[in-house]
Amino acid sequence: MPLLNKPRTAAPGGPGANIATASLSRLRTALTVFFALDGFLFAGWVVRIPAIKEQTGASASDLGLALLGVSGGAVVTMTLTGRLCRRFGSRPVTVACGVLLSLSIALPARTHTTLALGLVLLVFGAAYGGINVAMNSAAVDLVAALRRPVMPSFHAAFSLGAMAGAGLGGLVAAHLSASTHLLALTVIGLAVTALAGPALLRHRAPVPERSRERSAKAPGNAPGPLPRTARNAVALFGLIALCTAYGEGALAEWGTLHLQEDLHAHPGVAAAGYSLFALAMAVGRLSGTALLERLGQTRTLVTGGVLAAAGMLLGALAPAPWAALLGFAVTGLGLANIFPVAVARAGAIAGPSGVAAASTLGYGGMLVGPPVIGFLADWFSLPVALTTVAALAGAAALLGYSARNASPAGRT
Repeated sequence: MPLLNKPRTAAPGGPGANIATASLSRLRTALTVFFALDGFLFAGWVVRIPAIKEQTGASASDLGLALLGVSGGAVVTMTLTGRLCRRFGSRPVTVACGVLLSLSIALPARTHTTLALGLVLLVFGAAYGGINVAMNSAAVDLVAALRRPVMPSFHAAFSLGAMAGAGLGGLVAAHLSASTHLLALTVIGLAVTALAGPALLRHRAPVPERSRERSAKAPGNAPGPLPRTARNAVALFGLIALCTAYGEGALAEWGTLHLQEDLHAHPGVAAAGYSLFALAMAVGRLSGTALLERLGQTRTLVTGGVLAAAGMLLGALAPAPWAALLGFAVTGLGLANIFPVAVARAGAIAGPSGVAAASTLGYGGMLVGPPVIGFLADWFSLPVALTTVAALAGAAALLGYSARNASPAGRT
């Protein structure tokens, strides 16, 4: 794997060790910037969906079909990106996808039919899926070099970037057209990529000799199909990612509606529901490294799943808005570190191929969550439908416990 190759490792305590530490710090900073940029740009697009709908004259069903372009482009590209990362390295692919994502975000505002919108969203989705796989693959390598479970901190940057992108979008929506806003996001994205890209490309993650040898023999870095045991382990972590991403997608689309229609919350209070959930996820991810160092990966997965299940049961079945908001916050804290840990462990087992497979399953869960909740709400009720989030969070806890031995280093 090109990203893990380095001729020499500095001797501990020597001058080279200080240089290596500084290089790792710059690499971590640059990678964190790309995670934040990804969240910022995606949220900036999401808040402009109503304006794009009006611009294209799309019906709700037509818009839904067009939006499938994002998911279709992302899912198809994720598998391909794993191969590109093995061939060219995760860091160059991250930078390339950052440029493509920045350019493609301006395209939806240039369309005037739902067909054209769906086509350009395929490009946007491809860039979004590609950068997520490449960034996470680079992060897996950096985690190995640092020998610290810092993966949640990168996902915290994504969450904070998304909050900033949504907040900025809400502020400028009344003053700027969708075309101007999205074009400004293109400029911002290209500028950030130009500033952070060279640092990401310049600095490598120096991995100790034993880790390099193990990486060279890793299934995901060798040509040909993965061994069955590796495929099974990656699939298991992909299912864990799917369970938690299902909850993220469901709450993003249905949490506000539940508060407003089922619990008769004030619109302002209802709108705060998802913001509180996202803030709790960001806080949970910022503390994720300390939590992983204290509890280990398996206990973090199990505890997070149980906490999210309890929180979502409260959020779905609470009789009052304040209790539902508390449940949403607890759910956010519980789900916060499950996805990062699952993707990191899949990458440690099978390299970029593992990251791609787990990410594809995970983001698939985020995509299927909202429509499944919608169907169940029609058949039963929205509160009952939202309890499926709790059920899948509990399933993630069980799967996390069953995966306790699926670690390349033999540690859980």
